[in-house]
Amino acid sequence: MSRAFFYVQHLLGIGHLRRAAVLARALAGSGFDVLLVSGGAPIAGLSLGGARFHQLPPLRAADASLRDLARLDGGPVDDTFQRQRTEALLGLLHAEAPDVVLIEQFPFGRTRLRFELLPLLEAACGRSKRPLIACSVRDVVRRAGPERVAEAVELLDRFDAVLIHGDPRLVPFERSFAGWERIKERAFYTGYVSEHDLAQGIESAEGKDEVVVSVGGGAVGAPLLRAAIAARPRTALAELTWRLLVGENLPERDRGALAREPGVIVEPARSDFTTLLRNATLSISQAGYNTTIEALCCANRAVLVPFASDRETEQSDRAQALAERGMVAVAAGSPSAQGLADAVGRALAGPSLKSFPPCDVDGGPKTAALLHSRLAR
Repeated sequence: MSRAFFYVQHLLGIGHLRRAAVLARALAGSGFDVLLVSGGAPIAGLSLGGARFHQLPPLRAADASLRDLARLDGGPVDDTFQRQRTEALLGLLHAEAPDVVLIEQFPFGRTRLRFELLPLLEAACGRSKRPLIACSVRDVVRRAGPERVAEAVELLDRFDAVLIHGDPRLVPFERSFAGWERIKERAFYTGYVSEHDLAQGIESAEGKDEVVVSVGGGAVGAPLLRAAIAARPRTALAELTWRLLVGENLPERDRGALAREPGVIVEPARSDFTTLLRNATLSISQAGYNTTIEALCCANRAVLVPFASDRETEQSDRAQALAERGMVAVAAGSPSAQGLADAVGRALAGPSLKSFPPCDVDGGPKTAALLHSRLAR
């Protein structure tokens, strides 16, 4: 049985780890012996199927800017901490002796983790039986300047494959990565990877004729939730129920500050999210990877409100690419009541998402098949 060593680090939201868990399950289900190694904050209820799991000493982004790292208690990620993490990571690699090393996002992102990822890459390349080394990356990466792009391309020379978890008919990878021509011979689209089963589920009336507002894990979702409450009376959907799903990482102070008023439901994120989307009149969400693909596959119409910062362009690029195809309406910039209300109007005037061809969401099995194929070579 081939062994797969899968590194993932989530810094702010939880989507990276949840997507990695889906991939780990798919790899294990296809016959790999998988170790998923996580460097972020532990999350409850992570489903791994037949994969094994190892938690590194966790760290996170110091704040929403993603510029600096911090321990979970807010302490600095000093040299001692970095050395301990790196030694633990390299020790795991040596003990596992994997046939495949899969690194999520790097070198397109996670560059703050160079202190451990460069040694990991060097150690993998230097093994007597060199493993297949692959990058697992989303459909969109943060835009970068020429120097940063050149660094990524140079590092990718050590990788055997770049697995792009997207559908080029919707969002071509070269749209966000300027070095595409240098890596395209080793790049493979797998289709999107969804945490939920996007096939039609059990018939249910939950969410019928509602507006569903979601913010993923919720770490940076409070402005959108507040804007949605303020936008509701300004829209043609003011008489409908608006259901706000707050996410497990929404700070308690923000959760308590959300207005409770007739016609507005505020509750935790739900396991039947895709059912709510199918039954709803409209989905309003940020433009994170997981929520966007679920909206595209399940919702009738959608408004995307991308989270953006100086270092975070991914959601804006994804939302804009889909808007250009007429699939969604976008409320860009800091969420405001009027801006969101205007976007709701545009979404209602546009076509239903159900009128578009289905996108490729078979990313888990296709990733496993690609790795088996590359190993066989």
